Amino acid sequence: MGLCLMAGVLAAAVLFPVVGGLGLASNRAADTVDQTSGELTKAELPLVSTVLDMNGQPIAYLYDQYRIPVPSDQISDTMKAAIIAIEDKRFFEHKGVDWQGIARAAAKAGVDGGASQGASTLTQQYVKNYLAFVVGKGSEEAYEKATEVTLGRKISEARIATQLEQKMSKDEILTAYLNVVPFGNQTYGVGAAARAYFDTTPAELTVPQAAMLAGLVNEPSRLNPGADVDAAIKRRNTVIDKMRENGAFGADPRVADEKADEYKAADIGVVPDLKLLPNGCVGAGDGPIYGFFCRYLIDYLERAGLPLEEVLRGGYTITTTMDPVATRAAKDSAMAQVPKTQPGISNAMAVVQPGADKHRVRALAANRDFGNNAEAGQSAYSIPAEVTKFGAGSIYKVFTAASALERGVTGIDRQVDVPKTYTSSVYKDGNKGYTVKNDGEYGGKMTLTDALAKSPNTAFIILEERAGLNNVVDMAHRLGLRESMQGVNEEGIPLKADGSNGPSQGDVYKRDNSGSFTLGAGPTSVLELANVSATIMSGGKWCPPTPVEKIVDRNGQPVQLDEVPCEQAIEPGVANALATGMSADTKGGGTAAQAAGNAGWTRPMIGKTGTTEHHMSVAFMGATPQYAGAVMTYADGSTPQAICPGSPPYLCGRVNSGGVYGGQVAAPTWFNAMNVIHQGKPVEPLPQVEQRYR
Repeated sequence: MGLCLMAGVLAAAVLFPVVGGLGLASNRAADTVDQTSGELTKAELPLVSTVLDMNGQPIAYLYDQYRIPVPSDQISDTMKAAIIAIEDKRFFEHKGVDWQGIARAAAKAGVDGGASQGASTLTQQYVKNYLAFVVGKGSEEAYEKATEVTLGRKISEARIATQLEQKMSKDEILTAYLNVVPFGNQTYGVGAAARAYFDTTPAELTVPQAAMLAGLVNEPSRLNPGADVDAAIKRRNTVIDKMRENGAFGADPRVADEKADEYKAADIGVVPDLKLLPNGCVGAGDGPIYGFFCRYLIDYLERAGLPLEEVLRGGYTITTTMDPVATRAAKDSAMAQVPKTQPGISNAMAVVQPGADKHRVRALAANRDFGNNAEAGQSAYSIPAEVTKFGAGSIYKVFTAASALERGVTGIDRQVDVPKTYTSSVYKDGNKGYTVKNDGEYGGKMTLTDALAKSPNTAFIILEERAGLNNVVDMAHRLGLRESMQGVNEEGIPLKADGSNGPSQGDVYKRDNSGSFTLGAGPTSVLELANVSATIMSGGKWCPPTPVEKIVDRNGQPVQLDEVPCEQAIEPGVANALATGMSADTKGGGTAAQAAGNAGWTRPMIGKTGTTEHHMSVAFMGATPQYAGAVMTYADGSTPQAICPGSPPYLCGRVNSGGVYGGQVAAPTWFNAMNVIHQGKPVEPLPQVEQRYR
């Protein structure tokens, strides 16, 4: 009688919203139940997002839950029979709720306490798993809420289950359940579980395989065959016995028993190495070599309006601009110059393709691997894309030259002054004038083209005075050092939203009237340097360095990003003149001539080396009409030191001379990689120069 009375109370609670001592329902609660049951009929499950290279080949997978949704006709009857036998043998008989089981649980616990026994149907379990792993995203709090052992939760779950049975067929509910439920080892749904444990599909699961998977859903962590094979086999055999009792092996008891015994005698059958889908950027690519690009992609998508949380659940297909040939070439070249295990020295390269409508990032690589094991030569920082704390040296003279050309201060064939030393009256060093000297002997004058190739310091301090420091700093920003100039402070630390750790690096140079800007001592991004050369080779058209070619959602519909539009940074005439002015670095007395000769380089190109004062960083930036790129070699340890030349380069304390130069490590990295990247490409000339910029 008690059970019958309790079942009546529960039935009333499910069928009618009530308010009273049970505290179980109200009209608002009923609306919530209606909404939840509606969502469950058309649930969008968390799916894996796939990252592809420019050729459409997968390079990384990003997900919270490894899931491969499958329709009903691709799930074997064996799998369906196994899960029904162990979890809900009266599945096809009830209307979503096992009233007798719930009444038993309520009678035991009392209406004012917890319910310790569930007797949940598969429909109710679908509700529970949906709330925990779809709505609640698998968080511990959501799981506890969805599985709390209270009568209130049971009744709410039962009401939703009852409504579902009116909106969905039994087969639809069973399929939905099998696509949601966790199977352990970060796998969700039978599609991923079949692949992970047995390297097969749900349609091809055998009875022992299906029984093992069905047994897992009870306690995925404890029954995991990787953790306890005996427990997994024992549970699997229990499922097989339940299948036999439920008639899954036929009506003849003798035949059914023989089949059950045969299935229970089978080995566990799990593949030695679970076929789990790689997740995230660590280990992405063969080698692995794609981690830095992957990390930049995630950061770029975040800025463009597609946050990581959405990517991890959205089932997007992201076709990137990454060229695997260029990436491998950059990686191999960076490591050839500086082995990844060489302590304290990073060698990073970025490759960007010039263009008037888009600057596609083709490669981001380094001698380091992307990862968390520093002793194995790994780095969790996006070395080629983030702003480093070290400068690019004399590469910044390009911005001075660009500003001088734009303002009519000089032309690429005109003579500029090159004194041995020069003390500026415009820029100060304390109470004194700012004095610079050249690292080498030059004549008193040379053309701007020769000055860009041979890099005398005094010439560019004079040009900086005439062009105006603020204009030169702004030119660096316009040509591509956007984050380097505005996104970080003078120490290379990203600026906070409230500016409390500012001002920006560019503003500091302007505020302090610091003539040393043209010597490039400040924090710089390798990727942005590559994009500077891409801007020059694109007729002065700046575009954000994008890693994205296209994105489609789970339904194949295109996804639009909020990307920064391209802009004409400088007039095409200035850009073309600057390109020709930078074309002599690989010739004659140019600072990259030896590296170019050693690499057998013969193509027309622009280039500029850079070395910082104490040799803690060196760089090279260059481009052809087809590809632009930059390399920075810098001290990345906790106690940075100068880098000295050797095979390989090594840290050598603090030196003012005898350290490595950009033409020795960074330039060879660039040329050796670009030789591979340009294979099979036609030789293209540099743009023509207008006479007014001569």
